[in-house]
Amino acid sequence: MIELRPFNTLGAANHGWLDAHHHFSFASYHDPARVHWGALRVWNDDKIAPGTGFPTHPHSDMEIITYVRSGAITHRDSMGNEGRTEAGDVQVMSAGTGVRHSEYNLEDGETTLFQIWIIPDARGGEPSWGARQFPKDDRAGAFVPLASGVANDNDALKIRADARVLGATIKAGESVTYTPRSADRHLYLVPATGKVRIDNVEANARDGVAITALESVTITALEDSEVVLVDAA
Repeated sequence: MIELRPFNTLGAANHGWLDAHHHFSFASYHDPARVHWGALRVWNDDKIAPGTGFPTHPHSDMEIITYVRSGAITHRDSMGNEGRTEAGDVQVMSAGTGVRHSEYNLEDGETTLFQIWIIPDARGGEPSWGARQFPKDDRAGAFVPLASGVANDNDALKIRADARVLGATIKAGESVTYTPRSADRHLYLVPATGKVRIDNVEANARDGVAITALESVTITALEDSEVVLVDAA
């Protein structure tokens, strides 16, 4: 099954400082058909104005992955962590038993990002945070694990879930094939930039594509594209 979820059908909320689009039910947006996709609970497409951001607030029992598309985000939390994650790079916060954090755009221009939440395999655990650079050249023509709870994804940021967040850059006319461990996995793909085709389904930048019941998926770039894929139980 391949289901296209065009960007203009997503939930949306513009708060002035934050222009948010929700692939799944979130905050005041609720769609009973789009509550989650397997263990994938949230995929928010956020634009954050310069000098603004999310003030300190709590989370627990969620794996929160931030993929910065442009600009940078500065993180601070109750564990004493502080870091700045730039475009193309990734940060992961395992909320565990509970953590408070803030996320601010301290840059001169707008920051855009994907915020992805994955339900952990078990509740509790000590909270943690980490960030890593993932040069786009290293993802050329192949999916690279960015955050993962799967054994042997040693270079990925660790999450406490049977899931992977992967990224790839694909030149126009080229294809990349991804093979999940089983056909019952829940795959969700979003082009950060460009335009792609999966079988006979075409997806533009920031569209969502929900995929399941396939032994492998081939993504062909119709334009130079940067894609993010979640593989979840």
